[in-house]
Amino acid sequence: MRTKMETRRRTLVKAVLWQVLGLLSMALVGFYLTGSAAMGSMIALVNTSIGFAVYVLYERVWARISWGREHG
Repeated sequence: MRTKMETRRRTLVKAVLWQVLGLLSMALVGFYLTGSAAMGSMIALVNTSIGFAVYVLYERVWARISWGREHG
């Protein structure tokens, strides 16, 4: 069985969808903690921007690591 490498496009789509979910949940948490929709949204945007960049980098690093993959 051949192991397929993750494409950059797939990594990007996964990251975007994950970050949309994170943005929504963080906005709700921010609103709950501050009582302000504007402040909650700002917290969510900053968190999502940082999380998105780190996630894409993390996935690309792991795509290059062969440890734990079965080659056939």
